[in-house]
Amino acid sequence: MSTSTCPATDWGCRLDHHLDRNTRSARGSTARTGLFDALVGLCEAEQMSCPVCQKRKPRRACPARGADICTVCCGTKRLVEIRCPPDCRYLATARVHPAAVVRRQQEQDLRVFLPTVHDLSDEQAHLLWFILSRIRAFRPEGILSLTDDEVAESAATLASTFETATRGLIYEHRPASLAAQRLSAAIKEALGALAEARRPGFERDAAVVLRRIERGAFDARKQFGGDVTAYLGLVERMARPSEEAPGTGQPSAGEPASGLILS
Repeated sequence: MSTSTCPATDWGCRLDHHLDRNTRSARGSTARTGLFDALVGLCEAEQMSCPVCQKRKPRRACPARGADICTVCCGTKRLVEIRCPPDCRYLATARVHPAAVVRRQQEQDLRVFLPTVHDLSDEQAHLLWFILSRIRAFRPEGILSLTDDEVAESAATLASTFETATRGLIYEHRPASLAAQRLSAAIKEALGALAEARRPGFERDAAVVLRRIERGAFDARKQFGGDVTAYLGLVERMARPSEEAPGTGQPSAGEPASGLILS
């Protein structure tokens, strides 16, 4: 531990300065030594705290952070705040033997998410996961924040645009909020780049999927106790990379598959 960054060393110097050399007794020296050791202990405890939460003692080697982290952060922030590599042994163990609290979360997520995927065709299901991956990856710029309301608004206006297109009309519906406008533009651009976008019936399928996302964003808040980002959290937990992008037949590391990954 570097003496230049440790407050114990600085306090030790101050004690030496203020204690008179002629009057310092053995008792005083013992008291100073005890205080010095206590301050050093505090420094060591601070340096030994988990680098993620800065609270608990690190006990697990985290390959993503390149340091040891605590078990709580490992279990609750895995694949959410911490981008775990596939070869992480704790990730592999959690997938095979999830904890009881994780199983309960998975079961709740599944109950909330099932109405979104119910009765979708294969093409619609692929399209759903593709759009969810874009929602998951979207980050608002500057001071903008994204909530479930913006997700629902974005999905609703895009669905209206595609529904209008199925009637042979071209009219772009636009969200009112700036964050929803940015998300809508990102989704529209991604959909336009798909080879699948040129197939017959694509507009109808896109409208169906976007309406499901709109409804899911509204329903998630009720199911998760009024959290304004409940659906975004659900998407974060549900979406994972798949082997194939919709309509392309080619591998794509950025698309999600219809699976549940929550650790």
